[in-house]
Amino acid sequence: MSQASTPSVIATSASSRFVRACLRQPVDRTPVWFLRQAGRYMPEYMAVRRHHSLLDICRTPDIAAEVTITAAERLGVDAAIIFADLLLPLTPMGLDFDFVAGEGPVVNTPVRTLEQVQALRTDRAEDLTYVARAIEKVAAHFSAPRPPEGPLSDPTGDQLGIIGFCGAPFTLASYMIEGGSSRNYIHAKQMMYATDGAWQLLTEKLVTMLTAFAQQQVDAGADVIQVFDSWAGALSVDDYRQYCLAPTTELVRRIRAMGVPVIYFGVDTASLLPTFRETEADVIGLDWRIPLEEGWRAVGPGTGVQGNLDPITLFAPEDVLEARVKEILRQANNRPGHIFNLGHGIVPETPVQAVINVANWVKQHGTIYTTP
Repeated sequence: MSQASTPSVIATSASSRFVRACLRQPVDRTPVWFLRQAGRYMPEYMAVRRHHSLLDICRTPDIAAEVTITAAERLGVDAAIIFADLLLPLTPMGLDFDFVAGEGPVVNTPVRTLEQVQALRTDRAEDLTYVARAIEKVAAHFSAPRPPEGPLSDPTGDQLGIIGFCGAPFTLASYMIEGGSSRNYIHAKQMMYATDGAWQLLTEKLVTMLTAFAQQQVDAGADVIQVFDSWAGALSVDDYRQYCLAPTTELVRRIRAMGVPVIYFGVDTASLLPTFRETEADVIGLDWRIPLEEGWRAVGPGTGVQGNLDPITLFAPEDVLEARVKEILRQANNRPGHIFNLGHGIVPETPVQAVINVANWVKQHGTIYTTP
């Protein structure tokens, strides 16, 4: 398959600026959304958290839909990403986890042996359908096109995009093996380097579970699936190619065969970007550590890019923040396939108005594309 071509299996949603950008098609302006746009920086979300745990929100479709919709509408973005957590598939696979204050997610019984990997289940994906039910509610809420923004926009209006997501094989496997966050990934890499087949089996089981999970989300109305490889930056290029490229590519291939584009995102992955291109994801997310134009050169002209404002810039004075937004748009240089976003998630205590301002500036300064 040519990297510069758009596979026929992917359907175009003519009513969604966001999806058209994912497919590197002409749009009237750069679409914008934010990683972790429903989070602890937003008073409306914190009001919900006073009565519900994070996992309660994820597993209750009405509440997950509410916080997803509230954030998208408050910020005025072009896409809503469903409120969920990367680790949700671990539970039906047989691993319990919880969130511990000051530590983040903790897997109660880490997977360290071949026997433990063999015991993991892949036949209980239906236990995750609460995410699909939340997506159905969000999709129904945003089903009507929004009014046109100006004379150059689609006269029928633009429909807000719905993003589903899942973790990538390496990142989820690392959580399962390490038992939580890690600095060195010693146990995960030990399993990677071992010759007993545990790593290959684990990634195969993850691809099976994540494929079913993504299919549920697409069937429920997700327009795009974002695959998060949050920890891939811990890998050398050689290790990524040998142990992670094949399962990640297989996951991306299976999701694209569902008829939706895939965004693939990792953190601190500048050295991996040329290899990320080989996954054939439609869009590669860039973190803030690499200039956008340099990152786009690394992934190649046949791939879209998402990003890549430093989330801490949201704390800067307005003139500094607006200048950074305009610089990223300048580096995108009128090329179809750019989606404006942060280089990682919004952090707690971020001023909500700063996020709203960025969305408005992208709408104001976003380049109008012509037919490529």
